[in-house]
Amino acid sequence: MPGFVLLVRERADDSPTMRIGYTVSKKVGNAVTRNRMKRRLRELARELLPVEGIAGADHVLIGRASGVERDFADLRAELSKALKKVRR
Repeated sequence: MPGFVLLVRERADDSPTMRIGYTVSKKVGNAVTRNRMKRRLRELARELLPVEGIAGADHVLIGRASGVERDFADLRAELSKALKKVRR
């Protein structure tokens, strides 16, 4: 089961700026758990989106419960694979 869901949508305006959003629902856990997941998503985005993200698009990372305890390297590989799939 994936640790997160990635949504990418091109923006209507012609701005080359890449925007990033994060969300983690209450289904994931209490506030401490949700904030931990958001910190992990922010770090993933900081590492990979400048290199592999799509300019002029909105990226949204939706945290899932399975991503809280998953190894960070696995999450990184999962996001990299998802971004490559979106770029096709």
